[in-house]
Amino acid sequence: MNMTIDIKENHPNVDVFVGGEIDAYTAPKLREKLFPLSEQEGVKMVVNLSAVTYMDSTGLGVIVGVFKSIRKFNGQFQLTGLSDRLKRLFKITGLAEIMEINSVVEGEVQ
Repeated sequence: MNMTIDIKENHPNVDVFVGGEIDAYTAPKLREKLFPLSEQEGVKMVVNLSAVTYMDSTGLGVIVGVFKSIRKFNGQFQLTGLSDRLKRLFKITGLAEIMEINSVVEGEVQ
């Protein structure tokens, strides 16, 4: 039940790197860290999930909530580094159609 969150802020840009498991136990911590940042006018948040090994519906709910909050405040939201499993999760829930998902992380060798 471990999760790490590394946040780098350079307003309006916010880069978030999440690692480990996002589940019912860890999702509240993610919500606590990201929601205040999502409520800044015009924020541009990129959430890197390349080190996430597991995400359940609670984690998905936090991501959706942050996405909606950012949109409300005229910001931009992008997910990067999704594993095949996470890509599938976002695709079958229909979220891949409304969120910007970039499979390749900037600076990553393809």
